[in-house]
Amino acid sequence: MSTAILTGQPVPGSSIEGDLRALGFDVRVAVDAADAERLVAEAPCDQRVAVVDARFVGHVHALRLGLTDPRFSLAALPGAVTAQPDGRATLTRALARENSAGGGTAVAVDSLPDRLVTALADDGAEVHRPELGSLVAAVPADPQARNEARQAVADVDDEAVRLKSAVKSRDGFFTTHFISPYSRYIARWCARRGLTPNQVTTASLITALVAAACAATGTRGGFVAAGVLLIASFVLDCTDGQLARYSLQYSTLGAWLDATFDRAKEYAYYAGLALGAARGGDDVWALALGAMVLQTCRHVVDFSFNEANHDATANTSPTAALSDKLDSVGWTVWVRRMIVLPIGERWAMIAVLTALTTPRITFYALLIGCAFAATYTTAGRVLRSLTRRARRTDRAAQALSDLADSGPLAQAVAGLLRAPARRLPGFAAPVLALLGGLFLVGLAWQPGFGGPLAVVGAVIYTVTSGLAVARPLKGALDWLVPPFFRAAEYGTVLLLAAEADVNGALPAAFGLVAAVAYHHYDTVYRIRGNAGAPPAWLVRAVGGHEGRVLLVTVLAALLTASQFTVALTVLAVAVALLVLVESIRFWVSAGAPAVHDEGEPA
Repeated sequence: MSTAILTGQPVPGSSIEGDLRALGFDVRVAVDAADAERLVAEAPCDQRVAVVDARFVGHVHALRLGLTDPRFSLAALPGAVTAQPDGRATLTRALARENSAGGGTAVAVDSLPDRLVTALADDGAEVHRPELGSLVAAVPADPQARNEARQAVADVDDEAVRLKSAVKSRDGFFTTHFISPYSRYIARWCARRGLTPNQVTTASLITALVAAACAATGTRGGFVAAGVLLIASFVLDCTDGQLARYSLQYSTLGAWLDATFDRAKEYAYYAGLALGAARGGDDVWALALGAMVLQTCRHVVDFSFNEANHDATANTSPTAALSDKLDSVGWTVWVRRMIVLPIGERWAMIAVLTALTTPRITFYALLIGCAFAATYTTAGRVLRSLTRRARRTDRAAQALSDLADSGPLAQAVAGLLRAPARRLPGFAAPVLALLGGLFLVGLAWQPGFGGPLAVVGAVIYTVTSGLAVARPLKGALDWLVPPFFRAAEYGTVLLLAAEADVNGALPAAFGLVAAVAYHHYDTVYRIRGNAGAPPAWLVRAVGGHEGRVLLVTVLAALLTASQFTVALTVLAVAVALLVLVESIRFWVSAGAPAVHDEGEPA
């Protein structure tokens, strides 16, 4: 159990002891700084410890935000400071210095927790201070100030604040106006019954898989049920994040589940629609795979741009200023959020079209909508990149290099061509990635199946890919390199499977692209959690993007269409097993980051 140490006797009528116990703390009372140091040393080393001024007045939710958030080693709010096990030594050193300086005098003369926070800041320790908004957290100096603080507490309903803060601050129109008004109450219902965000996330996944199974029946009743269940899955998907924020239940496993299940649900639903269409005699597997390729490439554009620019210096541009100005006009905010087709709008469109139309029409609408959204967002980010004079950091360059997913072949080429690469103009990396990808896709897009031209394209693509990453990716448009690589790899697999023109080729290609896309999403969320890229052995084992492309083109050249389908299936299973086993190992390990994404709607 976590331990809270009150510095001094509580003021008569104070609820601080009960509030701390309600938050799961074992409460101890220290008479002075020396006693507080002793009690901190006696507290279990593997549990959280907090030091709280006994005169504290404030909302319970303010204490919850400041003292129970598992994402931060050290956290504080006025009159209270806390440390998790990995920050315990830092807090202990600060307390020892304060005790030595104060000589063990009574702590009632001022706030020991606030002095500790100052000492931690002087040491350079990173102390999280939550945004309290209208919530009260104070250490009144006299009875009048205490009465005023108590009145301020009474004037604000902290449960209403807690419910409001459970909703993501930036979300799409459909989610904000059609889901969150009631899903937050579902989150509270779950919290009061002891349900965890991971359980709700799992329920959302199961619901989506049942929806995909309904779509796979190919009947009108199945399609209607699939649409309803997809919306229900999305409600649960919103609820799990709101439950995590409402109860501050963030975890490494939850981060992994939340980061990956959205894609698993959506792409499984695409597969269900394709299976349902096939039962009705309509083959839409190429459309399903195309939708998955387009959606994944859209996300890679988002991830690459954000990683390239989030810590860049002098990171301003007229385009960004115009965007901020538009955001100051209420209706433009919602229009701009809707036209990028975030997950809420996208799933609502898919659900309605599934229930009312056919899988083919659903995929056509999805492809058109996603293509427009991708064009809009990518064009805007290109304009921003060209008009700003940002200086990108080594971390950003490394993140882009990790997102590129270059294998042994591209890395070998990069090593050989590093000297000439330095003499290329600044825009060379994205141009090389684009031209190499176009050359590859162009040679793969040929009449008939197989042939050596696609292999030639893959060899050239390997060389251009290595040259593109031969120097640090710090150019204005270098964030385009990973999306160009993704589009080339996924597009090649799609074209070769379509040209095979045998039963099972496109579903096998769908499985392969899904496995590789999972690997790329896993890379993104590791980077976002400051945990670095997946281990080098995994990238080598799955070949890197250029290695996989070369292997697939060689298989297409050497095998018959039926044999190629079997080979794609085997490759898909092998890649899926490798990346899933390593991903699960990482995300359930103690060293995995508790990622909590509040970024753009996916």
